[in-house]
Amino acid sequence: MPIALLELAYVLCTLLLSVYGFNSLLLVALYLRHGRDAPPDPAPADVWPRVTVQLPIYNELHTVERLVQAAASMDYPRDRLEIQVLDDSADETRVLASRVVRRLREQGCNVVHITRPTREGFKAGALALGTARAGGELLAIFDADFLPRPDFLRRVVPHFGDPTVGCVQARWGHLNRQYSLLTEAQALGVDGHFLVEQTARSRARLFINFNGTAGIWRRTCIQDAGGWRADTLTEDLDLSYRAQLKGWRIKYLPDVVVPAELPAQVGGFKRQQARWAQGSIQTAMRLIGPLLRSDQPWAVKLEGIIHLTGYLVHPLMLVMVLLTATLNLQESWALVSTSWLVPAAVGPPLLYAVAEISSGGQWTRHLRALPLLVLLGTGIALSNTRAVVNAILGRQQAFQRTPKFALSDIRDRWFHSRYALELDSLVWGELGMAAFAFAAVVVPRVDQGAVPWMLLYAAGSAYVAMVSLVQALERQRWLATQPKSGARSREGTR
Repeated sequence: MPIALLELAYVLCTLLLSVYGFNSLLLVALYLRHGRDAPPDPAPADVWPRVTVQLPIYNELHTVERLVQAAASMDYPRDRLEIQVLDDSADETRVLASRVVRRLREQGCNVVHITRPTREGFKAGALALGTARAGGELLAIFDADFLPRPDFLRRVVPHFGDPTVGCVQARWGHLNRQYSLLTEAQALGVDGHFLVEQTARSRARLFINFNGTAGIWRRTCIQDAGGWRADTLTEDLDLSYRAQLKGWRIKYLPDVVVPAELPAQVGGFKRQQARWAQGSIQTAMRLIGPLLRSDQPWAVKLEGIIHLTGYLVHPLMLVMVLLTATLNLQESWALVSTSWLVPAAVGPPLLYAVAEISSGGQWTRHLRALPLLVLLGTGIALSNTRAVVNAILGRQQAFQRTPKFALSDIRDRWFHSRYALELDSLVWGELGMAAFAFAAVVVPRVDQGAVPWMLLYAAGSAYVAMVSLVQALERQRWLATQPKSGARSREGTR
């Protein structure tokens, strides 16, 4: 390939990466400008609408009982509340779910256990079935790793007094933030999204997304937008944009917090991020056209495109690593374009810092995880690139759940669970990328401006790979201590 084409590709990569970096700075600016613009909470409803709480689950031995119990404990008029346990499980979870549902029904709770013979449509299919059978005007959704507080419905439902509101999204909190360095880094990333990004987009009247859980939908909004669809891996993002294109509003409540469990296994985190990456690009390919053709302001359209395509940063990063090594051998002028990335690279870390500082509390302690979050974000580039490529090529993939282990104490362990993931073979590719990026900075005539970026990619890939290997070794050591006849029976228990 002619060197000129490689140089052009390199410059385009740096420009596009800069767009996403500067967008983080824009969101910080919007947050600082509009962060206090929220209107006062609406008055409690005179007549509380009927609400159906939907709990989509699949193989959740560790969390199903606490989830259903938490839903049943919400403070809402009993005659206006229905709970659906949408159970697609293929293991003993069904027995546990049936048991807790039966106990609650005996106590007078209106809860039903809905099962399907297949997982057709995965989570979207389960929600579509539940919606068809629901008696509520409003549908609240909680995944298995969430624990809604008793006052959730009373705080959120009044916001539907505005007839233009089709969905209300609450903020995610954390049940196990201090479990490990890995969960502390993830918590920082989640806070950045919910405290700054969602708040900024919502208050500036830009499109936002329902995050799949910890929120409530108006049933007529779901129907008007075309219902739940299973042709992307992010059915929540897809429905969010379709609803907003129909004129519905999604309201975000940063002060209503629903705590959730963060993935303790790096393989679970990678699986979660890859699913979101593939699904968001699938959604982008379907909806960018309708978004551009809509009568929305251009600011909404442009921010929507950046929002939907955000996971393109990972393949762009990967291409930059490969091109930097090649162009270094040519002493190319294009390498100076990395200077464009310097101010843009400040955007994401600043966003996370502003989120933690604005939250108050132990923000100085939380920000100590920022370097690990940066490494984590760059280290999953290979995994997310594969997911993005699958989306672009139209490859269909099953909905792969993120394992939950009910970890609330640092003494709890995940590696004895049947849900623990095996070592991903991609770890060897991550080690290879780390070695490649590091080797690129020690060759003769290397451009010094590229050195920090290459070292960052090397360190990030090495970090994710090493955590994967250490966790795999930890599980193997535990398995080696178990009697062959008893190891299997102990799996799945805490």
